[in-house]
Amino acid sequence: MGHKLKITGWIALGALAGALTTVSLQTVARNTLDPLPLEELQQLAAVFNLIKSDYVEPVDEKKLITDAISGMVASLDPHSQYFDKKAFKEFREGTSGKFVGVGIEITQEEGLVKVVSPIEGSPAFRAGLKPNDLITRIDDTAVKGLTLNEAVKRMRGEPATKVLLTIFRKDENRTFTVTIVREEIKQQSVRAKMIEPGYAWLRISQFQERTVEDFAKKIDELYKQDPKLKGIVLDLRNDPGGLLTAAVAISASFLPDNVTVVSTNGQTPDSKQVFKANPKDYAGRGADPIKALPAALKKIPLVVLVNEGSASASEIVAGALQDHQRATIMGSQTFGKGSVQTFRPLGPDTGLKITTSRYYTPSGRSIQAKGIVPDLMVDDTEEGSPYAVLRMREADLDKHLQSGQGEEKKDPERERAREQALKRLEEEARKPESERRLPEFGSDKDFPLIQALNKLKGREVLVSKTLTERKPEVKDN
Repeated sequence: MGHKLKITGWIALGALAGALTTVSLQTVARNTLDPLPLEELQQLAAVFNLIKSDYVEPVDEKKLITDAISGMVASLDPHSQYFDKKAFKEFREGTSGKFVGVGIEITQEEGLVKVVSPIEGSPAFRAGLKPNDLITRIDDTAVKGLTLNEAVKRMRGEPATKVLLTIFRKDENRTFTVTIVREEIKQQSVRAKMIEPGYAWLRISQFQERTVEDFAKKIDELYKQDPKLKGIVLDLRNDPGGLLTAAVAISASFLPDNVTVVSTNGQTPDSKQVFKANPKDYAGRGADPIKALPAALKKIPLVVLVNEGSASASEIVAGALQDHQRATIMGSQTFGKGSVQTFRPLGPDTGLKITTSRYYTPSGRSIQAKGIVPDLMVDDTEEGSPYAVLRMREADLDKHLQSGQGEEKKDPERERAREQALKRLEEEARKPESERRLPEFGSDKDFPLIQALNKLKGREVLVSKTLTERKPEVKDN
């Protein structure tokens, strides 16, 4: 990205160390010119000294300071975070697509760790962990009271070592334990196949360092199987995000050259950027993986599938393709992760991830706490999407950043819908598990995929009769 890389290093979006986030690494911290609040700092020092001298037992001074920093940062919003040496190493591993652990994307809910999604093919996936499972204990340690970072640390470890997780599964109202053997997680972020002659399905599960290269290979394979492709379904459902450069590159694969893909805006000069469908904005001085893709790819009919689990980088792709009228967006309203976090080094071993800007679609829309609204609302199944209202989104997170584009109001209808969905979920939980599981993405029973194919073929699409646009809301303070 030329001069931009010298300023920001690289920018990442998505589920890194378990949190849906957008990150920009910077090599120098911004100097503040504002005077420090001396009276409050004196109080902080006084509290520190009192704890050190009067607490019932000796305290670790370094841990006390670290916890104070962590608490101060955590009070800002769900995505700002203090990193120690190990946490930063694990954070970087998350974008490479390789790390040693159990293989789950997580968030926090009511002090517990909530499974957003098990990574396909991971030990957690094979052990049967499901979205919305709550982890209450990690080995002998209760999760309540741990930060998300501390919980991640306890689940990470050396290859071939075991970790015992205690799980509470809400929809079955039961608690059980599962022993998982840690291993190096190598997520295959791109999958593709011909669904039928002329029509292809291409799924991106996360935007990582190898995603663009793997995407280019899959496109080549598809065109070798059928040089006369008539349409592609780009599946971004449950894609929590990843690297911004990957999102820009995937968007550029389908868009005209040099059009705007996404922009960012905040207080600092380096937070105000525009990223275009141009190699310098996604490949920098390196090789351009999408340069040799067939020219027909920029004009082929395209449908993008999204849902509440589509966040951050996947929302950037969907928003860019929607604003440029390059694709039909289908599914349900996305997660609404539209903020950028910047990593500021505090020393050789520590750093601060702090929210510095919002990102905007090409037309100038902020999707923070709102998400991308599909062109066509489509249910999860032919029977509907009775549990969509229960899925977590950005607006459900405590202290979430508002969109900055108008006042957000609570939606009382949503709470009533949640109560109805919970009742139905209790009834559904009594059925055999085989009857409750949604069809696998890309299968011949995948209802949204069937509707996407109908759209590509010019046939009638069975749009949802129940899904409606979510209105932004704020939590009471």
